[in-house]
Amino acid sequence: MIRETQLGKNGITENFIETLRTYFNKVRTVKVSVLPSARESKKDVKKYADELLDKLGVYYTVKCIGFTIILKKWRRPRREE
Repeated sequence: MIRETQLGKNGITENFIETLRTYFNKVRTVKVSVLPSARESKKDVKKYADELLDKLGVYYTVKCIGFTIILKKWRRPRREE
């Protein structure tokens, strides 16, 4: 099962991070659609993806497809902190 959410003009807030953590209690994959009000180009999507990885931790990986960020949670760390 994949959970979906949207990232709007407020950007990445503590509330948004807490919402993602709640989703990851039930599922392993979350799709985040970056709305036009939160971005100007695809580079902004990559910046959001990097920021999400920094805030979530080493157990997560990210993949950008278009204006969508796909986050996946793993049982073991996937990258160095």
